[in-house]
Amino acid sequence: MLIDFFMHLKASRVPVSIKEFLALLEALQQHVIEHSLDDFYLLSRAILVKDETHFDKFDRAFGEYFKGVEALPGMDVLIPEDWLRDAVKKHLSDAERAKLEKLGWDKLMETFKQRLAEQKSRHSGGNKWIGTGGSSPFGHGGTHPEGIRLGGRSENRSAVKVWEKREFRNLDDSVEIGTRNIKVALRRLRRFAREGAAEELDLDGTIAGTARNAGWLDLKLRPERHNAVKVLLLLDIGGSMDDYIRICEELFSACRSEFKHLEYYYFHNCVYDFLWKDNRRRHTERIATHDVLHKYGSDYKLILVGDAAMSPYEILIPHGSVEYNNAEPGAVWLRRLVDTWPHAIWLNPEPEHSWAYRQSTTLIHNLLGGRMFPLTLDGLARGMQLLSK
Repeated sequence: MLIDFFMHLKASRVPVSIKEFLALLEALQQHVIEHSLDDFYLLSRAILVKDETHFDKFDRAFGEYFKGVEALPGMDVLIPEDWLRDAVKKHLSDAERAKLEKLGWDKLMETFKQRLAEQKSRHSGGNKWIGTGGSSPFGHGGTHPEGIRLGGRSENRSAVKVWEKREFRNLDDSVEIGTRNIKVALRRLRRFAREGAAEELDLDGTIAGTARNAGWLDLKLRPERHNAVKVLLLLDIGGSMDDYIRICEELFSACRSEFKHLEYYYFHNCVYDFLWKDNRRRHTERIATHDVLHKYGSDYKLILVGDAAMSPYEILIPHGSVEYNNAEPGAVWLRRLVDTWPHAIWLNPEPEHSWAYRQSTTLIHNLLGGRMFPLTLDGLARGMQLLSK
């Protein structure tokens, strides 16, 4: 079975080697992990994948091969109680969801601090204490329309603030499959200029020079033309954007190929007072957004990419970020971006017909002056046409 898994990874273009596969088998023989599929996933990824840019390819291949498998064959494993409790989530109807009181930001934070002080032990289920699997607005694995999530990843993704340190991965800029049409759409944004040392044959000039030189060949060269458009790309990463990693990688690859003058940074949900270049070091190597605002001239074209799916608090109030207490709301930073780079658009991977049903998307749409486009070929074409004006 594991040999077939190894061959499946190779077929999925994950660069794995025999040496790494033998190391994985040795780790299994030494009982480094329990024989659950989750443990095997973490172990195999740690051993087989040499570069984090290939994590997504590995994840897709792993999911395809082990679809429907809950444990490695031949091993009887006791399922921990926590797993069972987390799996038995409450499925609330729309009417039940509507009955849950939305506390509001100030009341939510005040109540959270009070519950944290009162609670003395671990709790699971229920609608009050901080725990798992319940309908309390505090905890993990449960359901509440607005709340604070502590640790892990919840399927309902409706937390107002996430109290955990989350790790994101860099987008893979080597993705080629599916990028051809995106490149064609991006080519609408072009301004050619002759620059650099590379030269090309000036055929008309060579013919004219040769004629003037009584038939003696007179080669005329001219600098090669390049796309002189300058692009600043800001990419939302992590959280709900995990659903759109593939299309974002294709866009990122196409941009790296098409634009010679490309600068890029990452953010999460909304732009605040810092950005980063490497998701593996985003907690230690942050770049002040003020520095970025002053580094690139107004001749840059700004492209923001994100699903704009967040709590309105993150856009409208200070300290609204899900990850830290930002001094200024996201709306202030978005206005600064648009003031600095008037040629700006937002590309949204969510379907355009759904934008009106999400308050945060409407807010960002308005802040960008309506310059939000779907991350489709048609949306890209419309966005590039606007930026080229």
